[in-house]
Amino acid sequence: MRKSTASAPHLMVVYGTRPEAIKLAPVIRALRADRRFETTVAVTGQHGEILDRMNAFFGVPVDVDLGMLRPGQTFAELSSRMFAALLALFEERRPDAVLMHGDTSSSALAALAAYYQGVPVIHLEAGLRSHDLSSPFPEEGNRRIAGQLAALHLAPTATARDNLLAENVPDAAIAVTGNTVIDALFETVDRSAGRLTPAVRRAVAAGRRIVLVTAHRRESWGRGLRNTALALADVLDAHDDVTVALPMHPNPTVRDALLPVLGNRADTLLIEPQDYPEFCALLNAAHVVVTDSGGVQEEAPALGKPVLVTRDTTERPEAIEAGAAILVGTARESIRSHLDRLLDDRVAYAGMAGAISPYGDGHATGRVIAAIAAHFGVGSRVRDFHPLLQAADFGAVA
Repeated sequence: MRKSTASAPHLMVVYGTRPEAIKLAPVIRALRADRRFETTVAVTGQHGEILDRMNAFFGVPVDVDLGMLRPGQTFAELSSRMFAALLALFEERRPDAVLMHGDTSSSALAALAAYYQGVPVIHLEAGLRSHDLSSPFPEEGNRRIAGQLAALHLAPTATARDNLLAENVPDAAIAVTGNTVIDALFETVDRSAGRLTPAVRRAVAAGRRIVLVTAHRRESWGRGLRNTALALADVLDAHDDVTVALPMHPNPTVRDALLPVLGNRADTLLIEPQDYPEFCALLNAAHVVVTDSGGVQEEAPALGKPVLVTRDTTERPEAIEAGAAILVGTARESIRSHLDRLLDDRVAYAGMAGAISPYGDGHATGRVIAAIAAHFGVGSRVRDFHPLLQAADFGAVA
């Protein structure tokens, strides 16, 4: 923990999963470098070694590790243990605020534990809503809980801000920052040249178009995942210059749906889960992205990659409105026809690839720090993020 002056606000940053580590890393490093704050990093650790590797890659030392990883634990078991540990941690350290991210169990439980201890909550990536508590599950419920308890809402987009205003959050408690994942993405792509797997590198060198696929969403287990695999097989049968690269989720339910259809194809690379640097290199090499992931919906448009979202709802509608993504669901024919069009219609492809990324410009971290400083009365906010404004417009509010 970096010590500062006695009067500096003490922020405790809490997270537990790889996506949170990626999106929080630029913010934690900026907070640690800022003498206006004292910063403690606490991880709940349910992603274990994967989380440790992310912290090491971004150079983020951890002050407290609650070690919540247990094999075979249920959501209820994880939640009860985590809540008790967070209550005790906040009671012991008495931070001036708890900063948490997004929509994980760590986020919701950290917000609730802080609320019970009378500690203000700062919510990064606030305001995302699918408006369907069952999809995505349990993320939609987690983010709504955090949204009810936060004192400062760091919304990534104007749409997220509008969601919060519709829930009667005061406008003064919201800052539109852009998404810090874009800050992390740009840094990582610059550092990840040459980190493609050998099989993907050979496919790229041979001039094959890479369709990057991620598939794991719980609400798609069973028929949805199998339809995705069948649609991919249909597209591969019709295009002899395409290779599917699919980092396999470790969950056996996911693998059981995908492997029978795609497991023995020479034009499909089923690769083990990628560390973030390797995944960013793969994303940068892709021609088209097919995904049910939330974060990939944000990252791919920033690199000019058209996205087909294999979900029925999304809490990230901005890319769809911008023309960078299409919500295609999990019906076989829908996935196949949209992917065929992107592979066969150069005009359609160029339109999506050239769409303005709505999620960030690489300066979200600066807006986050400014909003936190303004909240504590030790600085001023800067202009809210807008995708049509250039980096030159990043400046202090008059």
